[in-house]
Amino acid sequence: MSRLQDIQRLYEVLADVQHRLGGPLSLRGCHGRMTWPTRGVYFFFEPGEERSTSGIGPRVVRVGTHALTSTSTRTLWNRLSQHRGVAKSGGGNHRGSIFRLLVGEALLRRDQAHIETWGVGGSPRDVARARNLSPGTVIEVERSTEVAVSGIIGAMPFLFVRVDDPPGPESMRSVIERNAIALLSNLAKDPVDPPSSGWLGHHSGHERVRGSGLWNNRHVEGQYEPSFLDLLARVGSGRSLP
Repeated sequence: MSRLQDIQRLYEVLADVQHRLGGPLSLRGCHGRMTWPTRGVYFFFEPGEERSTSGIGPRVVRVGTHALTSTSTRTLWNRLSQHRGVAKSGGGNHRGSIFRLLVGEALLRRDQAHIETWGVGGSPRDVARARNLSPGTVIEVERSTEVAVSGIIGAMPFLFVRVDDPPGPESMRSVIERNAIALLSNLAKDPVDPPSSGWLGHHSGHERVRGSGLWNNRHVEGQYEPSFLDLLARVGSGRSLP
């Protein structure tokens, strides 16, 4: 089968997932008291980003998962809540979410703004120490961008599939994540469902984001193995893992 046909099959599976979930979710309406599987793979869409080659409907703009080390205890909701940010304040921590980091970086470039500390260090305390600032100053300087990122990501519809296999780099979640990203990435390929002219990702300083059309920075240059779609279809239908 061609890449186009494989992408069409992926969207067919996601349509089934959406039916099972009763529609896409959005992070601004989600919380930890909802029923979540312990582990899974998620697919984000973005308002204004539509399929144009493979069919109709929204196109996927990010694929992700979590717990890819054998000792990780991170759950699906843990990861999604990192992307969402802090519900009460509207802020967040881009140093704990590559999704937030990439969206914020593109936002700053689009607005021709610059925050010296954005994306620097593993924590506000780290960068504050290196720049002879107080952690509070770092947080305050970054606050408005964190709030803007929370607004953008919180409005993105998303779906998830339950894949409750043990944590680790060879988990089935990892197989689905890296193959789905490689399949959907347009980097150095004939584009399928390219981004709209107004897509925020065009402003990214990361060629992998601009070229892939995804808010992903890993696996976008890889090759996909079509058999992963059988696994995705299995978990998407709610059947148990093989």
